[in-house]
Amino acid sequence: MNALEVRNVSRNFPRGGSQWARFRHALSSGHTANGDAIHALRDVTFSVARGEAFGIVGANGSGKSTLLRIVAGIVQPTSGSVEVNGRLSALLELGSGFSPEFTGRENVYLNASILGLTREETAARFDVVERFAEIGDFIDRPIRTYSTGMVLRLAFAVVAHVDPEILIVDEALAVGDIAFRQRCMRRIHDLRAGGTTILFVSHESGDVKALCERCLWLDRGSVRSIGEADAVIAEYLSETVQRERKRDAMPLSEPETEITGTHRYGSGAAQIAGVRLVTPTGEPVRHWVPNLSVVLRIAFRVCGDLSVPIVGFLVRNSKGETLFGSNTMRENYPMPSIAPGNIDHADFHFTMPDLAAGRYFISVAISEGTLDEFGVCDYVEDALAIDAAGDTPGYLRLKCSSAAQRAGGES
Repeated sequence: MNALEVRNVSRNFPRGGSQWARFRHALSSGHTANGDAIHALRDVTFSVARGEAFGIVGANGSGKSTLLRIVAGIVQPTSGSVEVNGRLSALLELGSGFSPEFTGRENVYLNASILGLTREETAARFDVVERFAEIGDFIDRPIRTYSTGMVLRLAFAVVAHVDPEILIVDEALAVGDIAFRQRCMRRIHDLRAGGTTILFVSHESGDVKALCERCLWLDRGSVRSIGEADAVIAEYLSETVQRERKRDAMPLSEPETEITGTHRYGSGAAQIAGVRLVTPTGEPVRHWVPNLSVVLRIAFRVCGDLSVPIVGFLVRNSKGETLFGSNTMRENYPMPSIAPGNIDHADFHFTMPDLAAGRYFISVAISEGTLDEFGVCDYVEDALAIDAAGDTPGYLRLKCSSAAQRAGGES
């Protein structure tokens, strides 16, 4: 018996209407009287074996979150069926299920009881949950006083320590700091090794490939591809790059040119408006050339209140492995507060390192906050693709020397 069976699942949402009508529709099966509906999912079918780690990828608006809510029993499908065999624990929308007026401690007990644990079972796990969350004295303060990062820490600590047979993780981990995110991924790998079934959605393709055996690609609500994770993600990223190549022709003097890529996420307080890789004199860089001085210009549009913007980038290889990157805060270049409606940009000057032959991808983002606690405004994965023609083995050739000497005497 599989842990999860999804059969011919479709889900429609009304186009427009009052807030109350949309709320009633979310709780219903989603049928519309006049047929005027948005089709979030169309005839989705897949199964997940017990103990399997299964990934879901797709652009924003492709139906990933709707599918997870249906699997978790939060939303009913318009048609089709879902069969879940085992205790299910889900980390979907950040802080969902938490009462803002209850303390962290009270919310731990509340959520654990919803997930099927007795008060005695929760008490036996509480110290582990508290240590994992690392929120200190805030554990006895109301959730409404927490930062976004603290809510994430506590929410993940709960869902990952209630002995789930099936664990669903959506893109909520993206708002966490790097150290906590790595700890979460280690915990997910530990659960997988212990036999927990994992349903995992992430914009970090490297995480999906490292964790999941199989993967499903959702495209505008339909199953575009399903199969071995490396193959599906390679196919997905290839199409994403093809869609975004038109941005390569954007002049340096026109940072307002829109990005047409769809593999992105964020709060929307600011949006990446353009990305270009050029020489210091403004000539487009088409290929990766070792020791070439380049400028990576990231233009962005401010859409809401943005007091402490952080702009950054990452360079990854075709396997999704991060090679290097930086951001304005790490480079000690704090950006000023920018009023909504304005367009600005950040330039990163660096010398191209010696890379092995292959294709490389540059992802860009704008966030707000600090390096320890930040919220993602807009993240565009693989915004640029560039080929290296070198014959250097490995990933990154470093200029270094080495020496060896036997301990305890002369060589």
